[in-house]
Amino acid sequence: MQRRDSLNGFTLIELMIVVAIIAILAAIAIPAYQNYLIRAQVSEGMVLADGAKTAVWDFFAQNGRPPENNLSVGLAQAASISGNYVSSVTVTGGQIKVAYGTAQANTAIASDFLVLSPAFSNGSVSWNCTTYTTIPAGYLPSSCRN
Repeated sequence: MQRRDSLNGFTLIELMIVVAIIAILAAIAIPAYQNYLIRAQVSEGMVLADGAKTAVWDFFAQNGRPPENNLSVGLAQAASISGNYVSSVTVTGGQIKVAYGTAQANTAIASDFLVLSPAFSNGSVSWNCTTYTTIPAGYLPSSCRN
């Protein structure tokens, strides 16, 4: 008679434990990845606003007052400054308003705005992006969080 001392393979309970561990890890990772994707979409707006920030500062340095609109700082029309997630970048009274609303934008930010407000002092400018912004604070870049 042959005797079998060792079993080959895994038992059903061992496989169920592995599947449960993977499910728990996925339940944690998927929402974190969604937040990462939304933050990446918001950062596209910051990149598109960089040109407008420079134009607003140049206008203020030359004229001593904030610009009225995109045309006064030499920028293209608001809807012409767009990206995959950003539908427009508008300059109004020195403020830069980045609108999210393209078909590719996440629904969490699809109708929200990132508003950059300048503060001019002693030959420099600093930008505040929390006052009029409608994007939830968790999705804002670290430079915008207070």
